[in-house]
Amino acid sequence: MEEPGTGTAAAEDALISGALDVQVMSSKPAARDPDGMAAVGGAEARNNDEPNDASCYLQIFELYETQSNFYLIRKNTSQRWWRLLKIGRLRASELNICQESTTYSESECKELLNRIHEENKSTGGLKFVTNCYGIVGFVKFLGPYYMLLITEREEIGAIFGHTIYAITKSKIIALPNSSVQSNMANSREERRYKKLFCTVDITQGFFFSYSYSIMQSLQKNICEDKMLYESMFIWNEFLTREIHSRLKSTLWTVYLVYGFFKQVKLSTHGGDFWFTLIARRSQHCAGTRYLKRGVDEDGNVANDVETEQIIFKDIPGEIPTCVSSVVQNRGSIPLFWSQETSKLNLKPDIILNKDKGYEATKLHFDNLAERYGKPIVILNLIKSEEKKPRESILRSEFSSAVKYVDKNLSEDSHLKFLHWDLHKHYRSKAKKNVLTMLVEVAAYTLKLTDFLYCEMAPALRYKSDLRVMDDAGDQSLNNICSGSSSTTTDKDDVDMLENGSQENMDSDISGSKIEKKTIAVSNGGLCSVKSLRCQKGVLRTNCIDCLDRTNIAQYAYGLVALGHQLHALKLSPCPSIPLDATLADHLMTYYEKMGDTLSLQYGGSTAHNKIFSERRGQCKATIRCQELLRTFQRYCSNAFTDVDKQAAIDLFLGRFQPQLDKPAIWEHCGVGKSAHAETSRYTAVVPHGQHFIDSADSYLYKDWYSNFLDFESILSSRSFLEGEMNDRSTSNSPIESLSTQNIANGRSNEASSDLVENGSITEGDQVTEEQPHDTVRTANKRNKFPDSFAQWVDHGEALYR
Repeated sequence: MEEPGTGTAAAEDALISGALDVQVMSSKPAARDPDGMAAVGGAEARNNDEPNDASCYLQIFELYETQSNFYLIRKNTSQRWWRLLKIGRLRASELNICQESTTYSESECKELLNRIHEENKSTGGLKFVTNCYGIVGFVKFLGPYYMLLITEREEIGAIFGHTIYAITKSKIIALPNSSVQSNMANSREERRYKKLFCTVDITQGFFFSYSYSIMQSLQKNICEDKMLYESMFIWNEFLTREIHSRLKSTLWTVYLVYGFFKQVKLSTHGGDFWFTLIARRSQHCAGTRYLKRGVDEDGNVANDVETEQIIFKDIPGEIPTCVSSVVQNRGSIPLFWSQETSKLNLKPDIILNKDKGYEATKLHFDNLAERYGKPIVILNLIKSEEKKPRESILRSEFSSAVKYVDKNLSEDSHLKFLHWDLHKHYRSKAKKNVLTMLVEVAAYTLKLTDFLYCEMAPALRYKSDLRVMDDAGDQSLNNICSGSSSTTTDKDDVDMLENGSQENMDSDISGSKIEKKTIAVSNGGLCSVKSLRCQKGVLRTNCIDCLDRTNIAQYAYGLVALGHQLHALKLSPCPSIPLDATLADHLMTYYEKMGDTLSLQYGGSTAHNKIFSERRGQCKATIRCQELLRTFQRYCSNAFTDVDKQAAIDLFLGRFQPQLDKPAIWEHCGVGKSAHAETSRYTAVVPHGQHFIDSADSYLYKDWYSNFLDFESILSSRSFLEGEMNDRSTSNSPIESLSTQNIANGRSNEASSDLVENGSITEGDQVTEEQPHDTVRTANKRNKFPDSFAQWVDHGEALYR
């Protein structure tokens, strides 16, 4: 007995096979097999005239349906090359997909669709469903499979001609037709799972590219032929796993990166340049603030974000010949620790799980070294001293962990660290302001890690990828871009930049062994590399949440790096940017927007930006109101919505997969919370000072401690960058005169708007302010909330996380 529609499905299969036979016999150049997957029967793979530039990537889709199948047609922007994907609709709980190996011309594809329509007239024929721009993935809960599609997109930037897109609209479609769907498809639990899954809004903070590996830094795109950590920043890796496994192809899907993307054109006296700021959030140990803390047993930390700053000259109508990039990292303190969500306590107690061997901590730093090279520079900004020890306990344990990890490392591989109580220094009204000191720390750190600088000759011919290749076509450049060594000679390029010796830097870089290397770019052809210098190592910054203080520190590092990048690209005669320069203000705006976006994603509110607000000259009352609103927004999100948000993330990433005979995700207590099962837990409630009594490390009493930096000299000396917080005097720096310009070709319009790119707040939108639960209003506030919060409300002092 045939299943419903199987006869029609067999006819469709025969029809497509017949079409393939026609293509085998045909000699038309339009019928190609760019993936090398020739049709059964000996169809020729005609790839010789297949275009390789990014404009010809297959990136426009049309979805059709019959009662038996979905047909996804993919075509390139010039509509000259068409591909076909068939998705079965007759199995209620199975994913049945088949990629046709032949590439069609437009006329051939339309003829095929017409024939499918004629064969299916008795069951309704072939119907158009929607236009789309890629498959995000497939997911199954308790009933049928669903397909998630991008139906609208927006161009937000370009790197070497490779366009970067944000998602503006998506659609989820059940695969089985109504006649074969089980009762489970309309069950209450199935609807609840679908609703929960859709709360992960892929139109907010997600971006992708068809032709550029946006999940990797520019340096990795240039220097590595194999992506070692390609899945780390791909948030739909689980959703695409099955289609990739079945088709052995990534032609139909896109890789989604979650975080922040901003590109804008700026100008200096040296010329115009494009500034790109990217934040990539790791999908490992992903979640919300109180439900994802610390490290897991594989060395992955919560709120792990890679930040990249890319600079290249603006050359209208051409691919840039000079580009620079610098990468930094933020992530939760790599220890086993957590906090219990509380509806009555703004600062829940910290629960620390002792790990005597610090194995997970070691794995984390091994991972960083493999990703970025050495040295690993740790900037730890948590508090050193508190009335009720919370952060200070983590600081003590983190210090011990770093010392323990270093015991098993060679001296040249030791972790370099600076523990500095930024909060205490800020409140002390010290002579040197926080930003000035962070800038000086960043300048010293940049000498250790360096940054990417690449100079190329004009394009020679078109190529579809972005890789460095030698004359033999070998894309490997590991000998040049190894993590622990630079591509230059032993002379320190950053020192040369500080001394203003551009000529020396040029001669030093060009002396590296890469004269015959080339870079393939999308629509600019094959460019030979004239000079290349790679970043070696990374700055890793953290506070307690890796949101507020961390973002200020990352801005300082970005400012120092930008000065060197502009100098390397010969856009500035000096490698430094004063804090009161207009460019510094622009950069602060972009880092503030990035910080707000990342804070909304992880913490539930925009970031606490009191230092940024003070630099803009905002009055204390306004700042106090902003901080109060953000504190309550974060509190409401953490106390009332984060459990559902964590469950949705776990469902989206495949951390939880529903099963009929297993409890539902909402029945689990503390969804998404990590704990180290084999260690005992203790709560940080020891009296003030007691935690340090038995400690042999007297430095823990200090506000700062470092094994690579003379921080005392920074505290006591004056710097050429030093200035009062409210000093808005005009700088004589040639970098001072800058202007932002609208991004061309349909990109986001940038002026001085408050648009948070790829985040949850846009200009004109209203932020819904969630009110605290009734129990908060009826509680004794002075008893229920910590003294620090009451003091902050009464006196307007800073409340840091």
